[in-house]
Amino acid sequence: GEPYGVRLARPGEFTERAFLNGRMDLSQAEAVADLIDAGSVASARAAARSLQGAFSQKIKKLNEELLSLRTYVEATLDFPEEEIDFIEQGHIRERVATLLDGLEQIHQHAMRGKTLRDGLSVVLVGEPNVGKSSLMNALAGQDVSIVTDVAGTTRDKIECEVTLDGLLVKITDTAGLRDTHDVVEAIGDRAKKAVENADVVLILKDARATESEQDPMGFLKGHLRKGVDFIRVFNKIDLNPNQQEHEDEDFYISAKTGQGLDKLVAKLKSLAGAESAEGDFLARTRHLECLARAKQSLERVSEGLRDMNLEIVAEEMRLAGIALGEIVGQTLPDDLLGKIFSSFCIGK
Repeated sequence: GEPYGVRLARPGEFTERAFLNGRMDLSQAEAVADLIDAGSVASARAAARSLQGAFSQKIKKLNEELLSLRTYVEATLDFPEEEIDFIEQGHIRERVATLLDGLEQIHQHAMRGKTLRDGLSVVLVGEPNVGKSSLMNALAGQDVSIVTDVAGTTRDKIECEVTLDGLLVKITDTAGLRDTHDVVEAIGDRAKKAVENADVVLILKDARATESEQDPMGFLKGHLRKGVDFIRVFNKIDLNPNQQEHEDEDFYISAKTGQGLDKLVAKLKSLAGAESAEGDFLARTRHLECLARAKQSLERVSEGLRDMNLEIVAEEMRLAGIALGEIVGQTLPDDLLGKIFSSFCIGK
């Protein structure tokens, strides 16, 4: 077909054309690729909701209210002697507070949506021989990590993906955290950096031990990010028949027999928002970054209103609108479209 101008479609060309011709917005276009790549039933359903416009509608509604506020504030700038009266009459402070609340709710949904899309990142840490590899194998349902009684068998991080009741979980089994002069095992210390990108860190301990000689958290300092959930898991309760569960947030399991694993899995699903996923939509890292920028600008709007600096208020409202507009493609950096559609499969 070359003599007639026929060629192979570029990656994402059909979806890109639909976006450029106004048949869908950018977040819906991204949902096409997310639906194709969905790794679980929950993520597929969330991608379908995004494709139908669940995410877009929330963003557009928020941006419309923001534009209304911005128009009012900029009109007020023409009457500096009556600025305070205009702000009070327009209930601007209250409406900005409502916008921030709405933005926070969308951000929470988007965070859960990103987890559904990319999977829940779970990192196993602890001293050698506490059963990290055994727990990984138990969750995976197969032997993906070597298990022996020799401390230090795992020298570097081992990763696998499993689906727990429809939830995609990416598990990282790390080397035992301890001081060592073994050069090979010391290289495995790089696995500690895995916690930097973790959503959840499971700190494993031996249920038979009365107290730990070393605190695993001491090894993790400098590698932690804000917002990571930490769960203490006491393993090998099958070897301690007298083990009593305490009324706290810790978990007591046996990776060998499976005892207590159902409660741990339920906790992981809860942290991923699986129970409330029916109303969620898929989201990407760029969506979260845009939402964070919009939130930061709206917080500056609140500060500007307290100081009655309406020029700053109007400018920060404009920046918040740009950030929200990027999500649905109303405002775009020059190279964004190329980056997005280059990740699509050929044609679609």
